[in-house]
Amino acid sequence: MDNAAVFPKRWLSPDALEVLYEDNHLISVNKPAGVLVQGDRSGEKSLMDVVKEYIRERYQKPGNVFLGLVHRLDRPVGGVVLFARTSKAASRLMRQWKAHEVRKTYWAVVEGRPEPEKGRIEGYFRKSGKRVRAARKGDPGAREAALKYRTLAHRKGFSLVEVVLITGRKHQIRIQLSQAGCPIAGDVKYGAGAFLEDKTIRLVARSLTFQHPVAGGQITISVDTKALEDEFSMA
Repeated sequence: MDNAAVFPKRWLSPDALEVLYEDNHLISVNKPAGVLVQGDRSGEKSLMDVVKEYIRERYQKPGNVFLGLVHRLDRPVGGVVLFARTSKAASRLMRQWKAHEVRKTYWAVVEGRPEPEKGRIEGYFRKSGKRVRAARKGDPGAREAALKYRTLAHRKGFSLVEVVLITGRKHQIRIQLSQAGCPIAGDVKYGAGAFLEDKTIRLVARSLTFQHPVAGGQITISVDTKALEDEFSMA
């Protein structure tokens, strides 16, 4: 299990779902940290289950509801999640993701202070069983991982950092910030000093920018980060 910790049981209802964007082809919601995006062997209710319930109730759709999974967030991470409501939208969005045409911006609270305060982190990752490990260029299965970051604020031994993903590898932000000496708060799996009370981590998928797969035109979907801004006196 992520972070080698047991998450408190969370239950999300369609009424409590925070819908960020919705049309005939897409739906985007604010995923609470600690909730699974997609169901697993535990049988625990996932974000996909709740979004399907929401669509079924809102539009009075009988039977199965199509919902295309376009991307994922780790369980302890909250923020913007985008789903496709049609197969056409799903396939076109997947092409944008594979071509790295989607701008993915995250905010993280990290331990310490990044040096330098802004820059680019590059490396290589490879999967080893269920884990992701650092690798070298040319190693079997090694894939390039790159991100850009900038420090927004500091407070009491922590920093608020904005990250823009250039690639999108599993656990990439968590690993690369830890390698830079600034693990994400609560992310004991990757070097943080302590768990947070609810076993989540301080990483938020703040925004997605992409081309609408059917109507065309650029769309940016964002979540409210006022709580983090207030904590770092940025409001």
